[in-house]
Amino acid sequence: VVHDRLVSDEVLAFVRRDVEMISVGKTSECKSTTKEEINNLLIYLAHDGKKVCRLKGGDPFIFGRGGEEIEALANADIRYQIVPGITAAAGCAANSGLPLTHRDLAQSVVLFSAYGKYSLDQFDWASLERDKQTWARYMAVVRFPEIQKKQIKYVDLPDTPIAIIERGTSDHQRVIHGCLEKLTDLAEQHDIVAPALLIIGEVAGFGVGLDWFEGRSIVHPSEASIPAVVL
Repeated sequence: VVHDRLVSDEVLAFVRRDVEMISVGKTSECKSTTKEEINNLLIYLAHDGKKVCRLKGGDPFIFGRGGEEIEALANADIRYQIVPGITAAAGCAANSGLPLTHRDLAQSVVLFSAYGKYSLDQFDWASLERDKQTWARYMAVVRFPEIQKKQIKYVDLPDTPIAIIERGTSDHQRVIHGCLEKLTDLAEQHDIVAPALLIIGEVAGFGVGLDWFEGRSIVHPSEASIPAVVL
């Protein structure tokens, strides 16, 4: 099992005890395994006759670089199978009672990574200005000041609602609500740390008070002590 940093210990506990575990997690604070090194590792393990599980958090094809990995495998004539996942924007928002789309508030969603091959300065911000749109920003914590500045300049008004979802879908999830012009202040005030997802748009304000998860641990519906509706 070749796994990323965001795969929880609870998930890893399901792995058979006789399986070799290899962590290739990335962080923004220190040197980590490069994409080329990960690709070469997968190829080496497969050529060595191993059955390899490349385990990622979220969906491997949404900011998970899954496309680069299967390209490397295909070029090495290695067969592969893909199991779709639930991307962070969908999982974190649903776990916070926050709909990414809403008939009255948002008809489109933009998924945006604060890290990538091209910097935020090279991004065509003005082209994405739309009414009734939700922004879900991945890997953005250390770039909150820059995102706040450019989002206000090119896309949204300063009072646009935001939600910061820290450690989403885990038992340690926190949701901080506010407005775009207070983004950096809120992050400092609440000591927000990665991983955290940033939601910008009217649905973030709609989600205030609808968070069903905060302060609770994950409980199976059959174990709930009160009647409940499960969506």
